[in-house]
Amino acid sequence: MSPLPIRVRVTLVFALAMALVLGGAGLFIYLRLGAQLDESIDLGLRSRAGDVSALLEASSSGLEGGNSLIESEESFAQVLDLRGEVVDSTPQLQGTPVLSPAEVERVATEPGFFERESLPGIEGSARLLATPADDARGGELIAVVGSSLQDRSEALTSLATLLLIGGPAALLLASMAGYAAAAAALRPVETMRRRAAVVSADDPSERLPIAPAKDEISRLGETLNSMLDRLEAALERERTFVDDASHELRTPLALHKTELELALRYADDEGELRDAIGSSIEEVDRLIQLAEDLLVVARSEQGGLSLTSERVAVAELLARIRERFSARAAQLNRELVVDAPGELVADGDRLRLEQALMNIVDNALRYGEGVVRMEAEAKDGRVVMRVTDSGPGFPDGFAERAFERFATADPARGSGGSGLGLAIVATIVSAHGGSVGAGNGDGGGAEVWIEVAAAS
Repeated sequence: MSPLPIRVRVTLVFALAMALVLGGAGLFIYLRLGAQLDESIDLGLRSRAGDVSALLEASSSGLEGGNSLIESEESFAQVLDLRGEVVDSTPQLQGTPVLSPAEVERVATEPGFFERESLPGIEGSARLLATPADDARGGELIAVVGSSLQDRSEALTSLATLLLIGGPAALLLASMAGYAAAAAALRPVETMRRRAAVVSADDPSERLPIAPAKDEISRLGETLNSMLDRLEAALERERTFVDDASHELRTPLALHKTELELALRYADDEGELRDAIGSSIEEVDRLIQLAEDLLVVARSEQGGLSLTSERVAVAELLARIRERFSARAAQLNRELVVDAPGELVADGDRLRLEQALMNIVDNALRYGEGVVRMEAEAKDGRVVMRVTDSGPGFPDGFAERAFERFATADPARGSGGSGLGLAIVATIVSAHGGSVGAGNGDGGGAEVWIEVAAAS
């Protein structure tokens, strides 16, 4: 990449393009003017040659009778015989033949143009037109008319001078205008750069200024501001996540430490030590589960929640979950019921779907009451799995945020949860391309459902 600033590079490219345009236009004008002057000179020579030929045929007085047809300062004429000898001539040629014998022989049958670098009595170069003619007595002659090219040369020289002076001046002015235009066009970019330099994590609300013009730069600014909005939202989620995770980890760690200190200070027999160790193990298990839950959420936000797609027999999946919770349900004097068609098959990751449903059932056993039902049905090419209980249901307004991270209901419903269970359910189902929902049943009790694709 070039180390030059963009405005300088744009100006150089613009100047090069302008130089090519001006050079091409100047060359075209120069050549066009030269061609027009040549055409005008040739036309004048043809006219004079015709006048001289007519004069020779009508009078025997030679060129003396047609001096008014020849401007001595710019034009001249000469009459030659077929041997190349001068028969008559205007005074400035001093009787010197302007054509060689070979040229006379060439124009004896048809007119021809010639150019001379110098002629006696003529300034600069000259252009000649020689044409066959007859005199009044019927003799064959060669009529030669000529014109000085001095005026043509002066006109072209003046034009070239003007182009050489005016061209660079025009190029300089155009380059300055191009630089000013590039600087003006890039000024909003520089303004956005200075503002972007002060955007930081300490104050992520800063946004880039947007020019009022609806152009590419303003669209770039809008895109960057949208990106900053997303980054601010992600940063806020990250801060909230860290704060909530710290809070959730602080409580079990504090309890764990307290129990160990109490056991160290006051436990006098083996039974008390065993109770303290058992309680500590429960807190450690809770910490491990919380760490695993946090890991699932973190991986999902980084796009790293891997899935292994397979055919999952829904009835078998729900039966396995009932078996895993059977001991806990028996302790709570609760009943687990599965109602799912045997032929119903979902498309998804068996272990992740089991994890999601276990979180839902765990919440139902922890916060609900009565029978916990696990139901499944096919609906429009999807599989809907639903878990319900007979408890008081969700508090007012909680169902709408039940799947948010660290969301917890009224503490009166129970304790011991981290508020990540349903958030992980939503994460897993979202990775499957499915949907989740929560609410209260018509007859009371909480109701949570997930919907995933059916296997084809």
